[in-house]
Formats: sequence, structure tokens, C-alpha cells
Amino acid sequence: MPKIILIVDDSSSIRAVVSFTLKNAGHEVFEAIDGEDALKHLDGKKIDIIITDLYMPLLDGIGLIREARKLEHYKFIPMILLTTESQEAKKQEARQAGATGWIVKPFVPEKLLSVVDKLAR
Repeated sequence: MPKIILIVDDSSSIRAVVSFTLKNAGHEVFEAIDGEDALKHLDGKKIDIIITDLYMPLLDGIGLIREARKLEHYKFIPMILLTTESQEAKKQEARQAGATGWIVKPFVPEKLLSVVDKLAR
């Protein structure tokens, strides 16, 4: 079933690849360039999943997750970090902020789609 997904990454090439992968699988995609930009999309409209980078200017991925979890419409939606970071301490910090999952870049499109399918029910 198609999902509405917000992709947040300061890299336009990563946003393009993730967006292409998700759109080809039939999902609807919104894009944001950083956490602050992403918060503008969290205005009550339906979003099924947020996929965010960790390191971004203005508001990083963990900060975005913390802020999104405070919003009524987005408290319980899946939020996935898609990042080059693989340190266990950062993963723990992300889990404490409310992250649902963690995918390390470079990602395999099939794995991303598998995670989206599992989380978006």
C-alpha cells in the first residue's frame, strides 16, 4: 500500500536517490533540506514515515525526531535515520529521542523498501 514519506537530507543527491527509489515503489514523497525545513511539513498533514539524515545544518536528525515526537499527529509514526554514522552511542541517542530504525549509507534500495514496508502498516 502506498505511503506518504518525508525525506530529510541536506544532500540533494541523496534526496534524489531516496525519492526515486520510493516513488518507483509507488510511494508519495515530500522532501526537506534539513530539520527546520522538515518541521514546516509537519503541519498536521498525513505523513506515514520520516526518513532523515543525522548530520544537517540548523536542526539535525535527532533534534528533528525530538521535535516531531512532541507533535500530536506525528508522535507515533516511524522515524528512520539514514546516515553514514554507525557509532553505537549515536544509535542509542537516536533511540532515546524516538527513532524507530537506523540505516547506514550507502543504502541498498531493496533494504530501504523492505524497512519502509515493515514499518508502514
